Amino acid sequence: MSKNIYVGNLAWSVGNDDLRDLFEEYGEVLSARVIEDRETGRSRGFGFVEMEDNGALEAIDALNGSVHGGRNLKVNEARPRERRPRY
Repeated sequence: MSKNIYVGNLAWSVGNDDLRDLFEEYGEVLSARVIEDRETGRSRGFGFVEMEDNGALEAIDALNGSVHGGRNLKVNEARPRERRPRY
């Protein structure tokens, strides 16, 4: 089974491949995606990585609080998105 991991406080220059490379050290990465602004296409400073359970837990422990691109990363298991009312 796989886990979805939230990665916050990413440097603006980090792309999908950079994110994948950062996590591959801890196991097989199924997907890695930096979230971009719809209008500008610029990074929003966070992303998601999907990994197998064992590697995911190790990556969360190792990378949470670590420095990458001059910024302290926030890494934890992603929570389901909250439903918001549409106006």
